Amino acid sequence: MSSTATARESDVDTATLRRKVAFASAIGNFVEWFDSGAYAVMSATIAGLFFPQYDPAAALLATWAVFAGGFIARPIGAIVFGYFGDRIGRNKMLAASVLCMSGATFLIGVLPPYSVLGIAAPILLFLLRAVQGFSTGGEYTGGSAFIMEYAPDGKRARYASPIPMTVGIAAVAGSLVGVLLTSGLSEAALLSWGWRIPFLLAAPLGLIGLYLRSRVEDTPVFRALEQHDAVPRTPLRNAVRLCGKQILTLFGYSITNAVAYYLMSSYMIAYMSENLHYSKASAMLTSVVAMLVYSIACPFLARASDRFGRKPMLLVACGGFVVLTYPAFLIMPFGIGMAMLGTSVLALLVAAIGTSNVPALVELFPTGVRSSGSAIGYTAAYVLFGGTAPFVATGLTQATGSSLSPGFYVMGVALISLIVVLFAFTETKNLPLRRDTVT
Repeated sequence: MSSTATARESDVDTATLRRKVAFASAIGNFVEWFDSGAYAVMSATIAGLFFPQYDPAAALLATWAVFAGGFIARPIGAIVFGYFGDRIGRNKMLAASVLCMSGATFLIGVLPPYSVLGIAAPILLFLLRAVQGFSTGGEYTGGSAFIMEYAPDGKRARYASPIPMTVGIAAVAGSLVGVLLTSGLSEAALLSWGWRIPFLLAAPLGLIGLYLRSRVEDTPVFRALEQHDAVPRTPLRNAVRLCGKQILTLFGYSITNAVAYYLMSSYMIAYMSENLHYSKASAMLTSVVAMLVYSIACPFLARASDRFGRKPMLLVACGGFVVLTYPAFLIMPFGIGMAMLGTSVLALLVAAIGTSNVPALVELFPTGVRSSGSAIGYTAAYVLFGGTAPFVATGLTQATGSSLSPGFYVMGVALISLIVVLFAFTETKNLPLRRDTVT
């Protein structure tokens, strides 16, 4: 066989391997976020089943408090999965995370409500949400590192785009399940057993994700560390000691990603029905449209990130939130078409920041502390700002009496991120992924 034919065959094998890696990462990430989205989709129903109904608004706030509580365990998950991702490999920890998430979500699906267990029901719900949060703490950043370390230079954002894209697809799937259940079942059937269906789907989806991830070996970047006996013994300590600026910078612009995503994907359904008085079916349909826009936009905006760089795209996204969020919220009450348009504008901006955030959070850190460093900065943003976003938005709306309050919250957070990107972020798209120095 000629050397040319051998090289061509090698290129085909490499392309096939990268497709397998992308698919394994995507399906595992889908499982994680479908499971998390199932809670958000059924938030109003869960409020009625797991909390006393003395005050419906208080019950909804309590539901979002439990949602935020799931984020409390995220830092622990980030530390554990990040540490072992840097110590024993990216893929082993990703397989563990999908198993952990699907198991906790399945148990939520069989959990008896308040009428059966009393106060134990919301406590168990909180604990299972914490397990979900523990799992998610290492999933997104670990999956990003895994797929990026297989990607060719110059196309990293494009190859990594399945990570943010499948988050959107999972939300679409969760919302569609919610639309089908709420429109196809009676209220009694929905309260009795229908709400459990999205959670029970976690078991087969989790097994599929586990199977696919177990069939792909770890990244060439991590295997090179092992071969050269360069795997760090204390990656977490090294990340904090060496990469403080990178961690804080990642945190500073990820807070906008966190707030905007969770308002768009989780809060908007309740916001549309409770504050703007659309039907639940219309609210869920609006969410489906917005998440479809987000998912479709991801690969295109990822290409733009590879072409123009992470910093320009992050500046466009953060600046867009500052300028466009207010008009997007302003038009939402004027019919379902305007509501879809407003949420779609936010969806495009979330896609713009997310598709550059994924490659940047990997590129910011040297190989040996990549999982630990990225997990700390990214997860802290989602714990402090993402998990609390629906709760804060609901509280602001009730306190001010203005349906525009969540929009002003997004604008304020985005302004902070804009300043961070402008003055603290250094372009990362051309940095080598195989490196042991902080740049």
